[in-house]
Amino acid sequence: MASPSSPRLLSTLLADRLGALSARPFFRSGAPGHRRVTCQATRTLSNLVDALFNRRSQDDSLENNPRRLRPGKVSPRLSVPSHIQLPPYLNSRQRPHMNNGPEIHDEKGIECMRASGKLAAQVLKFAGTLVKPGITTDEIDKAVHQMIIDNGAYPSPLGYCGFPKSVCTSVNECICHGIPDSRPLEDGDIINIDVTVYLNGYHGDTSATFLCGDVDDEAKKLVQVTKESLDKAISICAPGVEINRIGRTIQDHADKFKYGVVQQFVGHGVGKVFHAEPAVLHYRNNERGRMILNQTFTIEPMLTVGSTNAIIWSDDWTAVTEDGSLSAQFEHTLLITEDGVEILTQC
Repeated sequence: MASPSSPRLLSTLLADRLGALSARPFFRSGAPGHRRVTCQATRTLSNLVDALFNRRSQDDSLENNPRRLRPGKVSPRLSVPSHIQLPPYLNSRQRPHMNNGPEIHDEKGIECMRASGKLAAQVLKFAGTLVKPGITTDEIDKAVHQMIIDNGAYPSPLGYCGFPKSVCTSVNECICHGIPDSRPLEDGDIINIDVTVYLNGYHGDTSATFLCGDVDDEAKKLVQVTKESLDKAISICAPGVEINRIGRTIQDHADKFKYGVVQQFVGHGVGKVFHAEPAVLHYRNNERGRMILNQTFTIEPMLTVGSTNAIIWSDDWTAVTEDGSLSAQFEHTLLITEDGVEILTQC
């Protein structure tokens, strides 16, 4: 587990260690058996690091707005049966990093990706049925954990960089990486549930934002537009298409409704490894790279009503909007096919 002040890979990838702002990725090939990280010390990058990692105390913001999200009690880590295959990062002493190179599969790999994606979608659909006022996010985590292991899979977030739970639950102003805890959901909340399963050596990654009880029109509109932005981005995917068109498509749709697009967290290649290249930016950018046949990656836009700046809680995971405004997110794992694109994480 990294120290609270150091940049590190998060489950939706922190812009490839903020490398998405540079003209070239930070990761470069080094001597055999290791990688080295090189940083371009630009003013823009320094400012972003300050904004993200020199965290203000969440207690200060709570004093100014008592309705802001507060951390609850986190229960002990759940166990996994010994017969279930574990992802490699659980047995490694090294912190996971973004894998150098895209995830491109043969026919066997594609079938494995379809299986893991289908299970992730089924688990997410089940998790959504649990959303109601009074249930705690910890109870959702336990139910999701049980369904995943009952199907012979491992919940990928559990133990990843020290993450203590099997699913991410991000409520209201939480942008992503919310840790399930004792807080009951309230009438009018919105909650993103982010599910990743590791089945037969492959990860399937998906998320959706659900409405809890009687949700106001502002929140409903944000959720609807966020889902639309993902759908529009998926529709342009095909072999040879520039990856930066994803960000342009999402930003164009968000701009029509004056919503912000979070830049700090990005989509990513996914397959045998949890996080691989490319870093999929959800905002307008000039990054190079094209989609490749049989490649798998995620698109997972996060839109906000107000500020897109993230404050990281002292748990070193929970990312909330700076001003307490609502945030929504949707995510799919995609396969680039000869005909265009296949959504792997839908029932």
